[in-house]
Amino acid sequence: MFYRCKILNVNFPSSMSVGTFVKHLPFSKPKTSFPPQRLNFKSLTTTTTCVTRSSSYFETLNSRQKDQIHLYVDALLQWNQKMNLTAVNEVNEVMQRHIEDSLAIIPPIQNSYISSCNNSFDNLRIVDVGSGAGLPGLVLAVACPGWEVTLVESMNKRCLFLEHAVSLIGLSNVQVVRERAEKLGQDSNFRERFDVAVARAVAEMKVLAEYCLPLVRVGGLFVAAKGHNPQDEVKSAERATNLMGASVLQLCSVESHSPHGQRTAIICLKNRPTPRKYPRDPGLF
Repeated sequence: MFYRCKILNVNFPSSMSVGTFVKHLPFSKPKTSFPPQRLNFKSLTTTTTCVTRSSSYFETLNSRQKDQIHLYVDALLQWNQKMNLTAVNEVNEVMQRHIEDSLAIIPPIQNSYISSCNNSFDNLRIVDVGSGAGLPGLVLAVACPGWEVTLVESMNKRCLFLEHAVSLIGLSNVQVVRERAEKLGQDSNFRERFDVAVARAVAEMKVLAEYCLPLVRVGGLFVAAKGHNPQDEVKSAERATNLMGASVLQLCSVESHSPHGQRTAIICLKNRPTPRKYPRDPGLF
């Protein structure tokens, strides 16, 4: 069983479009991209295939979006006093470690989607697997109001927070689903229905591949937010990624304001349908 929270569709004419948002982001185009095939891990070094840099992604948002982010951060810290949503408890630290970090994956998604998926970037169906406190999915929904964002979280108390935050902020493009990713991937209403699946700080790459890729349509993307040196993790996940019908497209270096420094967006392209046996039941990984 899963729980959905759908918010009525309301248009906010002051919202910035995705295209306008990305246009104002000071990021560089990828210097090198991989074709949708297996990476040569012997030649894979710490040099990443594209670099995204900005002093502040938050500053590219319009005033309404900034207000929505501030409302979200305030609610996050209030609820964090009674449940474990984040390890940080200061506004500035949340902005640096969570908000900026979440916004920073938008340019890599744009670069890869436009170059590999040949579809409009402004109206994507996004699923955030293991959303937790809404990171990065809820932040992406604020920055990209044209996207339809589904937040998948298995813990009821976290879903309650997500529902509260979505209502408080006034988002019209978010659905909260309470279910395990392994179960959702076998549900025909969700299986291979999304253009992009994202995951941040959920599990290691080979596990994430089985969680996320069954939800992605053929021709769509799976984006995992990882640390500064994920090459070994990517290599160990190669077999699982291929089994799910995908291949690593590129690794994108993302400048992060968190204490952990540089981050990497691992971007996979879904080349073919995921075999019906995947994802497996919980505990069978």
